[in-house]
Amino acid sequence: MSDAPAAAPDPVEVGRRLFAASCEFFAGAATIESLPPFGLPEVAFAGRSNVGKSSLVNALTGRGTVARTSSKPGHTRQLNFFDLGHRLVLVDLPGYGFAKVGKSVKEAWQDLATAYLRGRPTLQRVCLLIDSRHGVKPNDEETMGNLDKAAIVYQLVLTKCDQIRPSAIPGMIEATRKVAAKHVGAHPEVFATSAEKGTGIPELRAALASLV
Repeated sequence: MSDAPAAAPDPVEVGRRLFAASCEFFAGAATIESLPPFGLPEVAFAGRSNVGKSSLVNALTGRGTVARTSSKPGHTRQLNFFDLGHRLVLVDLPGYGFAKVGKSVKEAWQDLATAYLRGRPTLQRVCLLIDSRHGVKPNDEETMGNLDKAAIVYQLVLTKCDQIRPSAIPGMIEATRKVAAKHVGAHPEVFATSAEKGTGIPELRAALASLV
């Protein structure tokens, strides 16, 4: 009988199994008072309006209708909470940037997101999405600075990589890594993804599964 230790589970397979579990919407918060109580570990998805947050959540879970998507910026107007197999909560945050809404509405969204990010002990990581067609913009860096101050660990995730030349992806990853290196809260690993083609989705699932 062999005494050899069992092989460590494949991280990609662990991630696949986690994200293959049921994923159900259970709360939407438009005000600080309506945030759900603390419970399971949480991963939040943040980024500029129309960067592809909802599409990425759908791609991770392998379901096209978990999070509602729209080509219109500012479609997500509350914090949406999804229970993933009773092991992890995915949180889709309102986008920041060029959403065509009034100033008071934008400020209310920002206040709500800030209150959530700073006061959520169950929050394990923020995935900060960056449109690979444009790279890190000033409002992305502003958000990174705010996350640094709040001592929140976040990970930069490039989206829509199917919409740039494949040869341009390594350079975009490296440029994004250089920006991340300037921020104390940024995880050094950058993921390049495409919700449309599935690029980078297994690797991101594996990284998030390691937080559970």
